[in-house]
Amino acid sequence: MKGDTTAVRNTLYDGYEGPRLPRQVQLRRLSRVIEMELTPIQREILMAYYFGGLTMEQIARERGICRSSVCRTLHRAENRVRRCLRY
Repeated sequence: MKGDTTAVRNTLYDGYEGPRLPRQVQLRRLSRVIEMELTPIQREILMAYYFGGLTMEQIARERGICRSSVCRTLHRAENRVRRCLRY
């Protein structure tokens, strides 16, 4: 049927509890990806933007780089996190 989706069971994943993972597991996976998969610059910018509440302009000013560099680095970090969490 058109529009139907089938949940793929990942029985190899430790702690698997159905198509949705518990919040604690999601946060642990996110933390691990940020720590292990991002470059130090990507990690610093991502943390400053999402957890530090800074704007791209503020981050750029602090680091002495242009806003577009912050935007590009943040975009690449977000894509990397998404890609890593997909699997």
